Amino acid sequence: MRTQVAIIGAGPAGLLLGRLLERAGIDAVILERRSQDHVLGRIRAGVLEQGSVALLDRAGVGARMHAEGLVHGGIAISFDGDRHRFDFRALVGRTVTVYGQTEVTRDLMRARDASGAKTVYEAEDVSLHDLDGDSPKVRFVKDGIAREIACDFVAGCDGYHGVSRASVPEGALRTYERVYPFGWLGILVDRPPVSEELVYAHHARGFALCSMRSPTRSRYYVQVPAGEKPEAWPDDRFWDELRRRLDPETAERLVTGPSIEKSIAPLRSFVAEPLRFGRLFLAGDAAHIVPPTGAKGLNLALNDVGCLAEALTEFYLERSAAGIDRYSDRVLKRVWKAERFSWWMTSVLHTFPETDAFGRRIQRAEFDYLVGSEAASRSLAENYTGLPL
Repeated sequence: MRTQVAIIGAGPAGLLLGRLLERAGIDAVILERRSQDHVLGRIRAGVLEQGSVALLDRAGVGARMHAEGLVHGGIAISFDGDRHRFDFRALVGRTVTVYGQTEVTRDLMRARDASGAKTVYEAEDVSLHDLDGDSPKVRFVKDGIAREIACDFVAGCDGYHGVSRASVPEGALRTYERVYPFGWLGILVDRPPVSEELVYAHHARGFALCSMRSPTRSRYYVQVPAGEKPEAWPDDRFWDELRRRLDPETAERLVTGPSIEKSIAPLRSFVAEPLRFGRLFLAGDAAHIVPPTGAKGLNLALNDVGCLAEALTEFYLERSAAGIDRYSDRVLKRVWKAERFSWWMTSVLHTFPETDAFGRRIQRAEFDYLVGSEAASRSLAENYTGLPL
């Protein structure tokens, strides 16, 4: 098999890259080790920056997002029960859209299926070869038969544990990582959201977040120690703990119900540099991880492949390698700013085992400054709604 770009991973990053390349007339094959149903079964948050919305529109997959997504003009943050709403429209003239990552993936899958572009699901034993030459190859097994794709470039969009980053020779990448001593216990429930916008809460007992998937389906989180198991948290215990961490007005409005999904997500920050090795480009979770506090993970992945699609289009249509040569530096500048913002939000809103009384007062001062300073509020709004792509 021969293609111009081999894309590893059929999550939203890989599918969006394939879609953008397809619309530019560039041939790409996507390989995914899981089944299509398994990919769609992944439960992920989805707060889309305004730039991400525009990028999905450019890919021609934004119709359902605009029909069903929830446009939010701000967020609320509470600290020990004191709550303040940050009005993004007034501060920076921008919004975010709540639209689940699963739905973004579904829209991209449908568009790819409709166009007939090639996607191979349940591709086993994927391996990357000759990445530092002019003719890289991707080998895999499908239905018990060994196969090979010859290509010009490989895009590694296969996540943190994927084969792409692992295929880079030792010493060619430098990695930076911070692992947090807690995770988020999240539940999904078919009950109306407690608020029309997201509510972030800092409490001495730990962080909490009130989010949503639709006007009738809510997603709630509480901070738990690293290593905690979902089985230790029956629904009643979760709801009691969530109420304790919310401001009184929000806690009073909370409508509880039986959870339909419950899981714990560990929190980490991770960046690999550079994001290119020979003819391999890394994007999305294969390249970087952010804590979910700042709602940046999906947006960074979409930005990565938007930049990569531009660079590859420039290479094929204009015969210029300038875009692919600066891809890593260009993307990493935005990645590190998002890492900083996510780290900052995590630091302010969570409790840490080592935080003493002085540290708690510093967190409170940070919140008070954020509320009392228009410049600080504008900085929050600018970063949350998304820096320029």
